[in-house]
Amino acid sequence: MFDYATLRVIWWALLGTLFIGFAIMDGFDFGVAGLLKVLGRNNEERLVLIEGIEATWEGNQVWFILAGGATFAAWPMLYAVSFSGMYLAIFLVLLGFILRPVGFNFRGKVHDPRWASLWDWVLVASGVVVMLISGVAFGNLFLGLPFRFDDDLRMTWQGGLFDLLHPFALLAGLVSLSMLLAHGACWAALKADEVLAARAVKMARWLTLIYAVLYVTAGIWLGYRIPGYAISGAALVEGVSNPLFKQVALGGTWFASYLQYPLFWIAPALAFASAIGVQLLVGRRSVAGFIASSLMVGSTIASAGFALFPFLMPSSLDPRSSLTVWDASSSHGTLSLMLGATALFLPIIIIYTSWVYRVMRGRVTLAQIRAAHGGY
Repeated sequence: MFDYATLRVIWWALLGTLFIGFAIMDGFDFGVAGLLKVLGRNNEERLVLIEGIEATWEGNQVWFILAGGATFAAWPMLYAVSFSGMYLAIFLVLLGFILRPVGFNFRGKVHDPRWASLWDWVLVASGVVVMLISGVAFGNLFLGLPFRFDDDLRMTWQGGLFDLLHPFALLAGLVSLSMLLAHGACWAALKADEVLAARAVKMARWLTLIYAVLYVTAGIWLGYRIPGYAISGAALVEGVSNPLFKQVALGGTWFASYLQYPLFWIAPALAFASAIGVQLLVGRRSVAGFIASSLMVGSTIASAGFALFPFLMPSSLDPRSSLTVWDASSSHGTLSLMLGATALFLPIIIIYTSWVYRVMRGRVTLAQIRAAHGGY
């Protein structure tokens, strides 16, 4: 149906779509968790925020599972290098995922303010860690990661967790953190009691402003201080998946792909327009404000992915070992089979998720919390 090169581009786009879906759908409940102690000033208010995400957070993780599964099946070399080399960073992210359901389930087991406060902090930490480390990992892609392949495609990784904490990577982490906290605040403005929603509106506006400043700073730093990667000569778009069959040059700009494909500029333009939309809409029409923050999240991730294209994971030790769209995928048959399965099941997931959110629509109020929890 599709040639090999087209399938690779389709799966690059699908992988980006799945990660964007994860960031939008799971990002707002991590954002709400990160703001739990800021927006909620007492136990009842924090219960409003928790119950605003508790019914849907588990279903939102489907996007994370889909993204991980797609990486494993469609981009096996990317999966192997990232999980082997960034093991501790990924472990911390998974620990955040593990602690979140424990926090939800254990928080109400003992009616003691200190017990509830302990698990509130666990939820805050789980949200902040996942949002921050995800951004740090993405920032390191532009710096190049310390791995190389030998002639038998055996991978070697040099460095540890703290080597990933480059200032630019930390800046990317702060972009991710402020963006997803703003996204969570927009959800709280839509879902929480009017008292908390008013606070969430103010928080969303401040966080969006911080995000915009950090996003511009990261873009300037990326454009002027960090050398880009480029494939030397013609890319083997139909070739076998062996990264050592190419040559990579350093010293250009990461925005070269934007010059080659001008439509890519839509992503950063939409990110700024969406940030302005959050400022204007979140306090007037909460649904529109949340849609604007979702577009902000999606277009920000897309703008980074477009800058990297066709690279998936550049190597700082041996640029030739860098993984690209053209040399890190599964076979033509595997990509074709997976595309058929995705075309069948992804619409089902979207339809079911939409139905769940329609059923769970409406605000969680303080009166409902008091009635359900007996004043505790």
